[in-house]
Amino acid sequence: MDKNANHAATAPAFFSAWDIHAYYGESYIVQGVSFNIHEGEILALLGRNGAGKTSTLRAIARTGSPLVTHGEIWLDHQPLHRMKSYEAAQAGIQLVPEDRRVIQGLTVEENLELARIAPGHGWEISRVYDLFPRLGERAKQEGTTLSGGEQQMLAIARALVRDIKLLLLDEPYEGLAPVIVDEIEKTLDVIKAQGITTVLVEQNAIRALNLADRAVILDTGTVVFDGTAKEVLDNEALRHEYLAI
Repeated sequence: MDKNANHAATAPAFFSAWDIHAYYGESYIVQGVSFNIHEGEILALLGRNGAGKTSTLRAIARTGSPLVTHGEIWLDHQPLHRMKSYEAAQAGIQLVPEDRRVIQGLTVEENLELARIAPGHGWEISRVYDLFPRLGERAKQEGTTLSGGEQQMLAIARALVRDIKLLLLDEPYEGLAPVIVDEIEKTLDVIKAQGITTVLVEQNAIRALNLADRAVILDTGTVVFDGTAKEVLDNEALRHEYLAI
């Protein structure tokens, strides 16, 4: 275990989800999920399709769907479970959804400027362009005309210009060429070096585990594993049973 992981094991939790239960209508999706994250960690939230990964991210971000009916969610001593989605965003939660939500009709720069309208600013746009030079080159181009990889960069960049404490990434590698995935991973390493805590939901579990410090595996809405990423990489039986790899 590296120094960061040792520190994380003994440090107080920066984020905690405790006994979260959530529903879509009458469908019981998140069934008592609990886990902690330490500041600056990358946590891979893994599981088969339908395990409840995206629903757990949405519950943390307080989107209202699924509806959280029980449990507590804390970030840096703030009770997210008492907040609406916009309040959770102001408290430092930034969700980058699978569909990226790039706003049609706005340029790259306008998408970023819009994200900075509400109080709670993070990175300057110029700093984002240093991290993502492609976005700087395409600043005046309509965001929805970018390639899939560039739209993913823009979606992450929009989160970074907010006052961010916890970055929630839902399937950031989906549909992207391996060379673009490499670029996104390098970006996540930079983000981690800045002390930003990240939860990564990703079907490409091996790549996620190689990047992450820790892993939580869900199965039918419950936690079946919580430990280091290396433990999952080293445990073929666990990967085969819950990740099919």
